[in-house]
Amino acid sequence: MSMANKVHKDKIKKSLNIYLKDIHKIYTGGNFREESFYPSLKNLIEATSEIIETFNKSSNPVGVLVQPKKTEGGNPDFRIGKDGEIIGYIEAKTPNTDLQDIENSEQLQRYRSFSSNLILTNFLEFRLYKYGNLIKKVAIARQFTLQSLRLPPVPEGIEEFIDLLDTYFSFSIPEIRKSSDLSVELANRTRFLRDIVYEELSKENEHITKFYKAFKEELIENLTKERFSDLYAQTITYGLFASRMRVKDNFRKETAWKFIPETLSLLKEIFYSFTGPHFPESLSWTVDDIIWLLQKADVKNIMKEFKTTRWEEDPVIHFYETFLAIYNPKEREHLGVYYTPLPVVSYIVKSIHKLLKKKFGKAEGLATKDVTLLDPAAGTLTFVVQAIKQVQRELKNRRKEGLIKSYIEEHIIPHFYAFEILMAPYTVGHFKVSMILEELNFRFRSGERFQFYLTNTLEMKEPKQTDFFVDLAREGEQAKKIKQKIPILVVLGNPPYSVSSVNKSDFIENLMKTYKEDIKSERNIQPISDDYIKFIRFAHWKIEQAGKGILGFITNNSYLSGIIHRGMRRKLLDTFDEIYILNLHGSSRIGEKTPEGGKDENVFDIQQGVAIALYVKYGRDNGGK
Repeated sequence: MSMANKVHKDKIKKSLNIYLKDIHKIYTGGNFREESFYPSLKNLIEATSEIIETFNKSSNPVGVLVQPKKTEGGNPDFRIGKDGEIIGYIEAKTPNTDLQDIENSEQLQRYRSFSSNLILTNFLEFRLYKYGNLIKKVAIARQFTLQSLRLPPVPEGIEEFIDLLDTYFSFSIPEIRKSSDLSVELANRTRFLRDIVYEELSKENEHITKFYKAFKEELIENLTKERFSDLYAQTITYGLFASRMRVKDNFRKETAWKFIPETLSLLKEIFYSFTGPHFPESLSWTVDDIIWLLQKADVKNIMKEFKTTRWEEDPVIHFYETFLAIYNPKEREHLGVYYTPLPVVSYIVKSIHKLLKKKFGKAEGLATKDVTLLDPAAGTLTFVVQAIKQVQRELKNRRKEGLIKSYIEEHIIPHFYAFEILMAPYTVGHFKVSMILEELNFRFRSGERFQFYLTNTLEMKEPKQTDFFVDLAREGEQAKKIKQKIPILVVLGNPPYSVSSVNKSDFIENLMKTYKEDIKSERNIQPISDDYIKFIRFAHWKIEQAGKGILGFITNNSYLSGIIHRGMRRKLLDTFDEIYILNLHGSSRIGEKTPEGGKDENVFDIQQGVAIALYVKYGRDNGGK
């Protein structure tokens, strides 16, 4: 026997009669807006829920929250909750709207990707979408009956309507046990959040605009509203993610900031604003949905997955890359954000470790306590974490494992540095390094942090002293100090590749003049301004600043033979005493083949070939050993 035959059909029919009478009165009265019908639909959903749930003897009836202010592209009009869980949304259009025209609109596509349980209605027809797919639709009245009859239309399709609502009310987000599943769901919601942030920013919402101006002044000079919306949305999502990883039970928006790692004071400052009176309601809806999704995450299992890092795979890094590939694949490509395979990272780190011993007289390599290290485009701290593990291996080989905590306190924390401009990898990186250090029995004390800073490496600006966003200004001050004054012996990493570089600060442009001295007569010198070359120039400058050191990068390999790169190659040869190149090739643009004639696969999912380069400059104190 179907659900429709079991439920008190007469009660549902009575509720529908009252509902259609209200709709008919509003419609025939004219001069209506979409919002005019909201109270009637709210009453219907609550009444039918009570009837259905009473019969099922399962849960409490649903609660319906109407968006307080209609926005052009923001949240759906209704949020439906049950037993403290957000079970779905309803998007409504006026009764004279053809839902077929709306179904594939950009707005509804966003809603369908955002909500796993969504109803689209024109108050007469109801369409139910599960995980973006249309699974049921029913009309309780026809448009022409509403328009032509003096009396309210008689409800039809009652059994189908009951079945649709029962399916809708019974929805619950399943427990999420895998980090890959969680990253996909978070990506969908973060994309939605990004659009709402941009809408609020376009309306010059005071709260959001204040954050935008702070990031523009302190972090990224050429920050656009679109990029800020990305940055801010990812900040919220990954801050909540980092917080959730530390909370066993009772994870709530009001207290999320308390559980963010101490090393992420900047995020604490942002999250504290969630509970303030000026936080936009349109953002609050989406944040609530993200929080509920994270509540459904099996943190214990995901943490176990993170800690079971195999040689071929690093779950923390894959978590971010999976997220970014779903969230904004074009931005991922534009920014050059690609996961560096661990064998590549390990090769660079181990090579530097050996060179420190052989060429610089550092007996313990990276574990030697006066070695300073910087990753200027750190992403999720893959290279830095591998360097920490190399220190651990060195101590183990020397039977000094018991001293690892002191090495962390006296060497790694004060001498290992990293920069990143994107908030999501910055957050995940802090979370990851904290987890790695905790596995080595080290926990940060109050006020202590890993020296991983949110900054644009290619800018050298003076942070503004302001009472607002103190931690962002402090990040800028510390990063500037490292750029200007701290001697760095080892610079390593995988800088972004972007020939259409937006990094054009006076600082980096002045440094780049050195690489451009011999190519003034060339027609197109744009490729010499690729971001990866600017990062090589920055690292080159830091090694020169220290008077000695090692630079180890994996980059686009075009500079090895490019005509316009000849000045760059000359300057590198002038500075460094030894240069090691491992050209990995892999360019699909020029159709490279393996020695056997097969396809030359790239270590990244990109068309341009890549190369690992190690540049060594001796200092006077080691005499070129």
